[in-house]
Amino acid sequence: MEDIKMADEKALYAKHKPELDAAFSTVMEQLAFEDGPHLQQFAQTLQQYLQVPLAIPCASGVAALQLALLTLDLKAGAEVILPAFSYEAGAEVVSRLGLLPVFADVLPDTFTLDPVAVERATTAATAVIVPVHLFGQCADMDAIMAFAQQHQLYVVEDATQALGATFKRRGEQVRQAGSIGHMGITSFFSAKPFGGVGDGGALLIKDKSLAEKAANLLRYDQTGAAGLVADAKLENLQAALLDVKMKYLTEYHEGRKKVVAFYDRAFAEVAKVQVSAVSPESNRVYQQYTIKVPSKLRDGLQQYLRDNFVPSVVYYPQPLHRNNNFAYVGYQPGDFPVAESLSQSLLSLPLHAGLKEDQLAYICQHVKTYVKQNA
Repeated sequence: MEDIKMADEKALYAKHKPELDAAFSTVMEQLAFEDGPHLQQFAQTLQQYLQVPLAIPCASGVAALQLALLTLDLKAGAEVILPAFSYEAGAEVVSRLGLLPVFADVLPDTFTLDPVAVERATTAATAVIVPVHLFGQCADMDAIMAFAQQHQLYVVEDATQALGATFKRRGEQVRQAGSIGHMGITSFFSAKPFGGVGDGGALLIKDKSLAEKAANLLRYDQTGAAGLVADAKLENLQAALLDVKMKYLTEYHEGRKKVVAFYDRAFAEVAKVQVSAVSPESNRVYQQYTIKVPSKLRDGLQQYLRDNFVPSVVYYPQPLHRNNNFAYVGYQPGDFPVAESLSQSLLSLPLHAGLKEDQLAYICQHVKTYVKQNA
């Protein structure tokens, strides 16, 4: 049996090598590394796919979030609500811009922002909600958008892990993740389901006035004077390669879903192994295949898999309110019980279309064996 990998970008490159190499050669021949024609073409590809009036390719998902918040021109100290169970870079951006990150708990089944917790976290100083579509599962955008409209709040939708997922709000057509909020961000970091060579991202905007303001900020503020990173634009070479890969996005996701279906069948019979729920309004994609096991088993299971040459990853080993970088906000242990529980019980398994059935059977058997013997 071949070695098991968490991801397999090399295989994806090999599959589309002629097209990717041709795009690389074209950019090198043109010597257009910054504002070249491929950047504009990729922006148009994103706009058409996501059905948004404007897509602004950025150097990273972090740069896209910075640009989004700067575009809103918020008052110093304005509060931005984020999920307590997520990656820390989003909250760091909020702090860096002189805003206050406010955390809200997540749902125990989808691991996404809990709308009820958002309501509890909202104050007179709240300006923005940032729902994160964690692991490719859309947050409850119906409830979040309705609440935001009622309280005149902005929603910056974080689809950095969910490009290609969809969500259907009541009374509306199916929408692409990242196109539902007032603004959306996505990421093309190489570890994402749709990744480039290195990093990359995009800001997605529906409102024309916000779109014009964001474009001007990116065009003129390259010194970092307004808090925007100096290299916030996506490079033309990255855009050229991503534009090729964009044609195969659906194919990428379908290949991963076959692996997900194998996992789901294998773990359906094991009560102590739970998988994240799929919202009936959402057609999710999968950045990772993440299981939930009793917290007393999680670390031992990871070590057991490692001993048997199966890689796995613990994402977000502590919720954001327990992160020392945000101690100044004043949260205490126990403030967000669901986030704290998930940080101790989730484990992500290998997921890519190249996994063979014997590899999947080997992974599943070792997970089930450990859990059954130690439950």
